[in-house]
Amino acid sequence: MGVSQHKQLVTDFFTALGEARIDDLGSYLAADVVDHNKIIHGEPDEPGAAFDAIAAQLAALAPYRARVDELIAEGDKVVARITQSGVSSGAHPRMPVPTGRSFENEAVFVLTVADGRISEIRGVSDRLGLFLQLGWNWPTID
Repeated sequence: MGVSQHKQLVTDFFTALGEARIDDLGSYLAADVVDHNKIIHGEPDEPGAAFDAIAAQLAALAPYRARVDELIAEGDKVVARITQSGVSSGAHPRMPVPTGRSFENEAVFVLTVADGRISEIRGVSDRLGLFLQLGWNWPTID
């Protein structure tokens, strides 16, 4: 695969997320994908744990949408700048009772592609903005 195919894979992955096609994740993510972002606080630190974390995140923020705003690719890496939006509509480890409030924020992901699948996920998003928009309490240190 070349960089144009890598970019298409990443675009298709975010499209699948925005359409809540959980059953299709295996078409985009390696079975042992490593998520350095820890999508949901407390997800197991093991390869492949991202599948359940993504499903839980999408359920908690339905309807979730992801719009790819920019892609940059070199070698086996694709950087995606996205705008994501959703509603606090389901239970989430950070907020067990949904607030019903919506959010929209920007996120940047660095994705590694190997053997035609995303093998590593690193992401940074405006989490403070997310928490403020959804009415969630900011985490504290115990």
